[in-house]
Amino acid sequence: MSSMTFLFILVSILTILFLGLNFLLAPHNPYQEKYSIFECGFHSFLGQNRTQFGVKFFIFALVYLLLDLEILIIYPFGLSGYENGIYGLIIVLIFIGIITAGFVFELGKNALKINSRQLESYCVSNKKLVTSLI
Repeated sequence: MSSMTFLFILVSILTILFLGLNFLLAPHNPYQEKYSIFECGFHSFLGQNRTQFGVKFFIFALVYLLLDLEILIIYPFGLSGYENGIYGLIIVLIFIGIITAGFVFELGKNALKINSRQLESYCVSNKKLVTSLI
């Protein structure tokens, strides 16, 4: 048995042993205050926690992740430009085309548009202003 295999087996056994000991010996005293929501040193007020969160922010994060992965995949192509040849160029152009088509599709569906409450109130107040001037 190699030393690396022994290390993996030893770490696995120790992990299971310590988790089991923690489960058996740790005190478990649940009470209401322990499970209450506590954030930044203040107790939450009614209506401030567990509110709806817009999914649009996650869509922006996923778009950023895709573009970041695109850079990660294209970087080696740029470094080995002399050895790639036409085949490597065609593969990278197909990859960029697929990513660009998805991005254009998202723009066409207005998936990257975040509606702001501030902008909505501004438009409503401008509409009232325009109707009062007429």
